[in-house]
Amino acid sequence: MEHRGAKEDYPFGPDPLVMKVGGKMFALIGVNDGIVNISLKCEPHMAELLRLEHEAVKPGYHLNKKHWNTVTIDGTVPVDEVKSMIDHSYDLVAKSLTKAQRAMLAEGESWT
Repeated sequence: MEHRGAKEDYPFGPDPLVMKVGGKMFALIGVNDGIVNISLKCEPHMAELLRLEHEAVKPGYHLNKKHWNTVTIDGTVPVDEVKSMIDHSYDLVAKSLTKAQRAMLAEGESWT
Protein backbone atom coordinates (compact mmCIF):
# COMPACT_ATOMS: atom_id res chain seq x y z
CA MET A 1 0.00 0.00 0.00
CA GLU A 2 3.06 2.27 0.22
CA HIS A 3 3.24 2.42 -3.57
CA ARG A 4 1.46 5.21 -5.40
CA GLY A 5 -1.86 4.02 -6.82
CA ALA A 6 -1.68 0.58 -5.19
CA LYS A 7 -5.09 -0.95 -4.53
CA GLU A 8 -6.21 -4.09 -2.72
CA ASP A 9 -8.51 -6.48 -4.58
CA TYR A 10 -10.00 -9.93 -3.99
CA PRO A 11 -10.95 -11.12 -7.50
CA PHE A 12 -10.63 -14.81 -6.55
CA GLY A 13 -12.60 -14.69 -3.29
CA PRO A 14 -11.30 -14.07 0.24
CA ASP A 15 -7.84 -15.40 -0.60
CA PRO A 16 -5.42 -14.40 -2.06
CA LEU A 17 -5.13 -10.68 -1.57
CA VAL A 18 -4.22 -9.18 -4.94
CA MET A 19 -2.36 -5.88 -5.12
CA LYS A 20 -2.91 -3.89 -8.29
CA VAL A 21 -1.75 -0.68 -9.89
CA GLY A 22 -3.77 0.68 -12.78
CA GLY A 23 -5.96 -2.39 -12.61
CA LYS A 24 -3.01 -4.75 -13.19
CA MET A 25 -1.66 -7.23 -10.64
CA PHE A 26 1.78 -6.75 -9.17
CA ALA A 27 1.47 -8.98 -6.08
CA LEU A 28 -0.65 -11.87 -4.85
CA ILE A 29 -0.48 -12.61 -1.14
CA GLY A 30 -1.84 -15.81 0.34
CA VAL A 31 -1.57 -17.95 3.45
CA ASN A 32 -1.43 -21.74 3.28
CA ASP A 33 -1.14 -23.76 6.50
CA GLY A 34 -0.05 -20.61 8.33
CA ILE A 35 2.75 -19.86 5.84
CA VAL A 36 2.64 -16.60 3.88
CA ASN A 37 3.47 -16.67 0.18
CA ILE A 38 3.77 -13.66 -2.10
CA SER A 39 3.85 -13.91 -5.88
CA LEU A 40 5.61 -11.09 -7.67
CA LYS A 41 6.25 -10.13 -11.27
CA CYS A 42 9.93 -10.21 -12.17
CA GLU A 43 12.20 -9.63 -15.16
CA PRO A 44 12.91 -13.18 -16.46
CA HIS A 45 16.69 -13.21 -16.01
CA MET A 46 16.40 -11.79 -12.48
CA ALA A 47 13.65 -14.32 -11.69
CA GLU A 48 16.01 -17.18 -12.53
CA LEU A 49 18.84 -15.70 -10.45
CA LEU A 50 16.58 -15.22 -7.42
CA ARG A 51 15.43 -18.85 -7.67
CA LEU A 52 19.03 -20.03 -7.71
CA GLU A 53 19.95 -17.79 -4.78
CA HIS A 54 17.00 -18.58 -2.49
CA GLU A 55 15.30 -21.91 -1.88
CA ALA A 56 12.18 -20.00 -0.80
CA VAL A 57 11.84 -18.41 -4.28
CA LYS A 58 10.03 -20.66 -6.77
CA PRO A 59 8.45 -20.17 -10.20
CA GLY A 60 5.11 -18.38 -9.88
CA TYR A 61 2.36 -20.65 -8.59
CA HIS A 62 -0.47 -20.73 -11.18
CA LEU A 63 1.22 -17.85 -13.04
CA ASN A 64 3.52 -17.40 -16.02
CA LYS A 65 6.63 -19.03 -14.60
CA LYS A 66 8.92 -16.97 -16.83
CA HIS A 67 7.68 -13.66 -15.44
CA TRP A 68 6.50 -14.47 -11.90
CA ASN A 69 8.11 -15.81 -8.72
CA THR A 70 6.40 -17.04 -5.58
CA VAL A 71 8.32 -16.27 -2.40
CA THR A 72 7.65 -18.24 0.78
CA ILE A 73 7.98 -15.84 3.69
CA ASP A 74 9.80 -18.15 6.07
CA GLY A 75 12.63 -15.88 7.24
CA THR A 76 15.22 -17.24 4.81
CA VAL A 77 14.93 -14.30 2.40
CA PRO A 78 15.95 -11.03 4.08
CA VAL A 79 13.09 -8.54 4.53
CA ASP A 80 14.96 -5.86 2.57
CA GLU A 81 15.32 -8.24 -0.36
CA VAL A 82 11.60 -9.10 -0.28
CA LYS A 83 10.83 -5.36 -0.26
CA SER A 84 13.16 -4.91 -3.23
CA MET A 85 11.31 -7.69 -5.09
CA ILE A 86 7.98 -5.97 -4.36
CA ASP A 87 9.37 -2.65 -5.64
CA HIS A 88 10.65 -4.36 -8.79
CA SER A 89 7.27 -5.99 -9.43
CA TYR A 90 5.40 -2.71 -8.92
CA ASP A 91 7.83 -0.86 -11.21
CA LEU A 92 7.47 -3.45 -14.00
CA VAL A 93 3.68 -3.25 -13.89
CA ALA A 94 3.57 0.56 -13.53
CA LYS A 95 5.85 0.91 -16.58
CA SER A 96 3.45 -1.25 -18.59
CA LEU A 97 0.52 1.11 -18.01
CA THR A 98 -0.68 3.42 -20.73
CA LYS A 99 0.83 6.89 -20.99
CA ALA A 100 -2.41 8.37 -19.62
CA GLN A 101 -2.44 5.95 -16.66
CA ARG A 102 1.22 6.70 -15.88
CA ALA A 103 0.42 10.44 -15.96
CA MET A 104 -2.49 9.90 -13.54
CA LEU A 105 -0.19 7.87 -11.29
CA ALA A 106 2.48 10.59 -11.32
CA GLU A 107 -0.14 13.20 -10.40
CA GLY A 108 -1.48 11.07 -7.57
CA GLU A 109 -4.90 10.64 -9.15
CA SER A 110 -6.74 7.41 -8.52
CA TRP A 111 -8.96 5.25 -10.68
CA THR A 112 -11.01 2.14 -10.09
